[in-house]
Amino acid sequence: MFRTEPGRRRKGTALALLAAATLVVSLTGCAADRITPGEARGRAGADGKNGAAARGAVDCAKAKCIALTFDAGPGEDTPRLLDILKEKQVHATFFLLGEKHVVRHPEVVKRISGEGHEVANHTWTHRILTDIDADEVRDELSRTQDAIARITGKKPTLMRPPQGRTDDTVTEVSRELGLSQVLWSITAKDYSTEDTALIRQRVLDQAHGDGIILLHDIYGGTVPAVPGIIDELKRRGYTFVTVPELIAPGKPEPGAIYRPEKDD
Repeated sequence: MFRTEPGRRRKGTALALLAAATLVVSLTGCAADRITPGEARGRAGADGKNGAAARGAVDCAKAKCIALTFDAGPGEDTPRLLDILKEKQVHATFFLLGEKHVVRHPEVVKRISGEGHEVANHTWTHRILTDIDADEVRDELSRTQDAIARITGKKPTLMRPPQGRTDDTVTEVSRELGLSQVLWSITAKDYSTEDTALIRQRVLDQAHGDGIILLHDIYGGTVPAVPGIIDELKRRGYTFVTVPELIAPGKPEPGAIYRPEKDD
């Protein structure tokens, strides 16, 4: 579904139609099932806050935090992205696809984990989870869990459903597998353009505290936009964190849906 081979991995018509729906979020659960980063921190209580302070973690209740996330890799541009993140001293969250990505680039997956980034699950084949039954949802998620664990020694605790589509069945299976669901509040729609300047500007225009940025490290215009995004948001006073750091001292709850609210 996502081409990453040499010759450039450009989307076909079918992929473009699928990706164009990434802003369509189907949430059939109760609104209370959706947790903002601030709510997650608040649920942790005073003991959790003291523990976070003792570990020297960023306190996103005080700092202006933002989480940079990448979907559907790793791909041929991911090593360059990792070089940029290392140079900028930024940690990100990578929602990885199993088939044709994790299994083809185990050394990159190992590097992502080894350099302190959060490794997360984006399913095995990018099937829309709300269109399939519970056993198929379980297969999509568990196969990627196992593939990542074989490489890194650890199963992810976070997943992102393709196109952000989730429902009660997806939530229940995610809970069973120990996975929290992570959505987003900032998107560059980088599946629709290779214009690096436009990708950069779209992210900067939407940036807000406690935000989660959605990008894809498999499209040609995205990785070149990352240095400018990081530099400008740092200039604006943002601190880059992984998704678990964004909600710390809270811990991701299996099955829960984490989705930031945009500033008005």
